[in-house]
Amino acid sequence: MRFVDLSMPLDDVIPVDPPFLRPKIEYKDHQGGLADMKAMYGILPEQLLDEQGLAAETVTITTHAGTHVDAPWHYHPTMNNGEKSWTIDEVPLEWFFKPGVKLDLRHLPSGHLVTPDDIDVELARIGYELQPLDIVLAYTVAADAYGRDDYIDTGIGFGRDATLHLTGKGVRVVGTDAWGWDLPVSAGRKLFEETGDASTVWEGHKAGAEVGYCQIEKLQHLDELPPFGFTVACFPTKVRGASAGWTRAVAIFDE
Repeated sequence: MRFVDLSMPLDDVIPVDPPFLRPKIEYKDHQGGLADMKAMYGILPEQLLDEQGLAAETVTITTHAGTHVDAPWHYHPTMNNGEKSWTIDEVPLEWFFKPGVKLDLRHLPSGHLVTPDDIDVELARIGYELQPLDIVLAYTVAADAYGRDDYIDTGIGFGRDATLHLTGKGVRVVGTDAWGWDLPVSAGRKLFEETGDASTVWEGHKAGAEVGYCQIEKLQHLDELPPFGFTVACFPTKVRGASAGWTRAVAIFDE
């Protein structure tokens, strides 16, 4: 059995978010943790093994940093055409341990708005028919941009039609190796400014108002997966009333 880590590290070094969304991590080494050990146990440094205390980190973070799962609440206050949207602690756990399907869409250029036909052509190529609750992962041009300053501006986008095409087949969790499920913000803004059409803004996310679903953003190592025949485990952290939760997404399959 093989396990493939689909999550990127949570760090404050690699630019995978705009500056205002990047986590801030304060690292405390074993010498720095001596005072904590004394405060908790009253123990002195010379009484500890090698005079070393504990290591710990303090993190200031948004729930959308690193690889994470977006809840329907993130997209709109209602889902399923009127029901209150679920927060991340309300989404059914069974959604997050299901068969996975990889759509290799790297031939689509950055800034491309994915169509239902793009999805169906790839499914036909790999010879797979989507089943309800499959977890669909998009392998895109954003994969090669990880670590570069243009990562957040690189990727394709799933708009309303493509998203509803997937949820219409019973899919409730999707994922992408890009910064977001929709077009990169720079491309989406350009489209809105050129057309004046407000429906183009965040249209993939807003499709969650019609059918509630979750999306995993900022995945990695999709190149190591077969097109299908693997299981995805992507349970989100249980943050009360939150719009998202971090995940250590993993693909599992027999070699």
